[in-house]
Amino acid sequence: MASTYSRNLGIELMGTGDKAGTWGNTTNNNLGTLLEQSISGYQTQAVTDGADTTLVITNGSGTGANNTARNMYLELTGALTAARNVIVPANKKLYFVYNNTTGGYAVTVKVSGQTGISVANGTKVVLVCNGTDIVNATSYAI
Repeated sequence: MASTYSRNLGIELMGTGDKAGTWGNTTNNNLGTLLEQSISGYQTQAVTDGADTTLVITNGSGTGANNTARNMYLELTGALTAARNVIVPANKKLYFVYNNTTGGYAVTVKVSGQTGISVANGTKVVLVCNGTDIVNATSYAI
């Protein structure tokens, strides 16, 4: 049975008998990198001025630009001349977001094609993706 990947975090789910002799590497990556990143990962992300900034989660892959959305805490940076969007995957996931951009503009965190939540400049918020869009985590939990 071939390996598959978890829906929300892209963690490799090894098939029975798969990865003979190398399953330890996959297990260490899953537990020591991917789960840790999703629970306590802190990532600074520059927000593009003039366009949306898209964050992704790559199946089975660890740190780096291709996995920013897996991190729990996102500090948004960059010099903005207008309000901008940060697009995250439609994966069920909790985020702590700090809009630490300069220029005084809000950044909307959302799933592509959705409304999302506007994060005012200098504000720290707790957001959750419910699988469809980003919502305020505290009102979503009630």
